[in-house]
Amino acid sequence: MIDLPLNVDFTGKVVVITGAGGVLCGEMARAFAQAGAKVAALDLNEEAVKKLAEECRAEGYVCEGYKANVLEREALDAVHEQVLRDLGPCDILINGAGGNNPRATTDNEYQHEAKPGQKTFFDLDAGGVDFVFKLNFQGSLLPTQVFAKDMVAKQHGCILNISSMNAYIPLTKIPAYSGAKAAISNFTQWLATHFAGSGIRCNAIAPGFLVSNQNRKLLFNEDGTPTPRTAKILAGTPMNRFVESRELLGGVFFLCDDKAASAITGVVLPIDAGFAAYSGV
Repeated sequence: MIDLPLNVDFTGKVVVITGAGGVLCGEMARAFAQAGAKVAALDLNEEAVKKLAEECRAEGYVCEGYKANVLEREALDAVHEQVLRDLGPCDILINGAGGNNPRATTDNEYQHEAKPGQKTFFDLDAGGVDFVFKLNFQGSLLPTQVFAKDMVAKQHGCILNISSMNAYIPLTKIPAYSGAKAAISNFTQWLATHFAGSGIRCNAIAPGFLVSNQNRKLLFNEDGTPTPRTAKILAGTPMNRFVESRELLGGVFFLCDDKAASAITGVVLPIDAGFAAYSGV
């Protein structure tokens, strides 16, 4: 059971969540199911979303897990048909699939500090950079093309994208991921305008620094002590701590609630413990 941050009733709503095999979006899936929604959990990791769905159903909620590659349109179309049969047309789409790749990450923060053997900007793999952009941008565009058709048919719906604090100010070492998330923020505004006359709202959240399996090695040494990068992050965060995954749920529920956020579209909501507000001085 999740301690839900808001008493929002999503009963009857069909919520499609990509990337639901991961920790963050898996928690979102559980929260929406607990709030009464019929949840379609999508991920390339079929085992993870099937397990998630089983656990939700064991608690009396409605959730189905589907294997889906967000970069393959035909696969998404097939999953869409399954969701229509199992749960009905999509009311809320959360584009949670995304991430970075080591091939698109530098070892050094600054070029003049590069040491022999380190992967510098000049060594970034073009294929890795391309993968990061595709996973984050096309991985949000393609599911929207597929599932937003349900919303257009009903002239009602909500799309939520996952941006990042990188979209505001790029972080060192991860140029591709920062650029891709900036594209997501821009795409969110574009969608909000494009679908405004169709009764569809589109917003995004921009999570601050969370500790995940993806970034743990950047933040902590093997012995569990914080890296110098962690010290910089916390020094630049007024609340002097990382964001917890559960702390995203309040913003997610708010932006997806048609009553509370009925006139809100095209915004990117930072959930960052104050990181974006601090100049460093």
